[in-house]
Formats: sequence, C-alpha cells, structure tokens
Amino acid sequence: MRAPGAMIVRLLDRVSIAANAIGTFVVLVLVAVLNYDVVARGAFGAPFHGAFEIVQFSMVLIVFLQLPDVVRVGRLTRSDGFLILVGRRHPALGAWFRRAINLVSAVMMLLIAVAMWPEFQEAWHSGKFFGVPGIFTAPWWPIKLTIFFSAVLCTLLLGAKVILGEDHSTHGEHDLDMVS
Repeated sequence: MRAPGAMIVRLLDRVSIAANAIGTFVVLVLVAVLNYDVVARGAFGAPFHGAFEIVQFSMVLIVFLQLPDVVRVGRLTRSDGFLILVGRRHPALGAWFRRAINLVSAVMMLLIAVAMWPEFQEAWHSGKFFGVPGIFTAPWWPIKLTIFFSAVLCTLLLGAKVILGEDHSTHGEHDLDMVS
C-alpha cells in the first residue's frame, strides 16, 4: 500500500471506529431510557412519554453509526463460503470476486448517499419532525444526516478495498479452519 493510500485508509478507519463508539454510546443511552421507562411505569404508573420515539430514533442511529466499522473489518453480511473455497484454490480469482463484491457494495452505498442527501436537506430546511406534538417530538434531520454520513463512509471504505485490493476480514477463513 502506498503512503497516501495508507494515510487515507487510516483516517477512514479512525472515523469508522469513532462512529462505532458513538453508536455504542447510543446503545447505552437507549438502555438507560428503557430502564427508566420500565421503572417509572411499574413503580409510579407514569411511563416515560417518548420512549417509543426514542427507541425508533436510536435504532436507526445505532445501525448506521456502526455500519462503517462493520465494513471496515470485513464483517458485512455475505456468504463467504464460496469466496473462501475459491480463494484457497485460486487466490487471484478469489481476490477478483472480493473486489467485484466490494465494488457492487460501494455503488449501492453511493446510491443510498445520493438518495439521502436531498432528504437531509429537505428535513433540515423544513424543520420536519416525528413524534406526537405536545408529548414528544424530534427532528428528522439527524437521522437523515447519519444515514448520509454512514453511506458516504461505507462507499469510501469499500472503494479503498476495491482500489487497494485489500479485505481486512480473515474471520471466515479462521472459522472454517476451526470447523475442519
């Protein structure tokens, strides 16, 4: 890997790890909100208004904040059995298939980002919100921005894997060795 490519990949990796950490923090906040709701509902008969909306909001944040790190470490859901078998017998063909899959994945993530940007702009400028007015509301734009950010970061990570020919995942190969 060339030095500029290595620096870019390192930067993308760090941003992915940071996004994952923020997603983990959102999980902890979600646990606290749900525990508070359960205790308030059971002990005081007064549920936390907005718990449902916070759960919806948080689930999207968690998935899209942690997705780039999943891509970074090569754990995006796919069937690796074929790739492992081909890679063992024909390493060049296996590498070609990995690059092709990463390229298709990068294009899909780019399409998501392109579709999400206008939605983010509309949500930002219109002040659209979700929830029940008077009880609990939240703006849509943070969700739209998170999805856009995640899709762009995934596109860049997958693009780097295509260009540099690297797949950081060795998980599937080790799992197959343990079974044999």
